[in-house]
Amino acid sequence: MNRRPVIAMIRHYLSLTALAAVIVLWMLFLRPASLGGPVSYIIIRGSSMLPTYTSGDLIIVRTAPDYRVGDVVAYRVPAGDIGSGLIVIHRIVGSGQSAFTMRGDNNAAIDPWSPRPDDVLGETWLSIPGFGRVLAAIHQPAMLAALAASIAAATIVTWRPKRRAAGNDRVAVGSTPTAS
Repeated sequence: MNRRPVIAMIRHYLSLTALAAVIVLWMLFLRPASLGGPVSYIIIRGSSMLPTYTSGDLIIVRTAPDYRVGDVVAYRVPAGDIGSGLIVIHRIVGSGQSAFTMRGDNNAAIDPWSPRPDDVLGETWLSIPGFGRVLAAIHQPAMLAALAASIAAATIVTWRPKRRAAGNDRVAVGSTPTAS
């Protein structure tokens, strides 16, 4: 008995199961807030958080039920302030009745903004040093075009026509093929 088809089928189902598990884990833990998920992705620009984070680091922040002094959080500059809507990632250095006092680790002065808890996107959960540079490069139009062209070329080069099953294209001796 030939076991190859059975082993191939088992591998196929295992790979589908693994793919489903990865998708479920992404949905639960890594889905961005813009898609209803619990995390936001921030690429560090500037030096205000040195030595903790450097320019080009990718930071994943996750929502939390509350935030405390000492937490590094990403927040949106409150409406009505200069820079309204910009996302800043700094450390909480003080907490008042309804707002936080923020400061970058490399800054001597506190931030001019006092974000409210509703302005906070989340607390730092995961840091991937330098990966933000890779993401920023991939988002360039020329890089996206090169990536698409590479995928298309690889698909064309590796494409092979499907083989017909034995017996499907044979015509019996003495008969003529019929058109459907």
